Amino acid sequence: MSPRRARRRESSRPLGFPTGLDTVEEWPDGEWKVRILTGASSTKDYRCPGCDQEIRGGRPHLVAWPNWPGGDEERRHWHQTCWRKRLDRGPGRSRY
Repeated sequence: MSPRRARRRESSRPLGFPTGLDTVEEWPDGEWKVRILTGASSTKDYRCPGCDQEIRGGRPHLVAWPNWPGGDEERRHWHQTCWRKRLDRGPGRSRY
């Protein structure tokens, strides 16, 4: 499977998470739960681990976390483009 392409499947939403449709994506670096957020559902500012730039509140983006027990503790907010290209960064790239 190419690093740029992920397989998706629907997943049930964990308790206590904001409303949104979660999908599971299988990538070479593992299986990830991903939730797309609209600007309307996003009120806080976050820092994208892919580009280290701010994601302003009210801007569409996604949240991703490893799909294993306790993986929700590692949720990160990403620009959609940064998430899709995260494996293209090469050596020294962030774990997320």
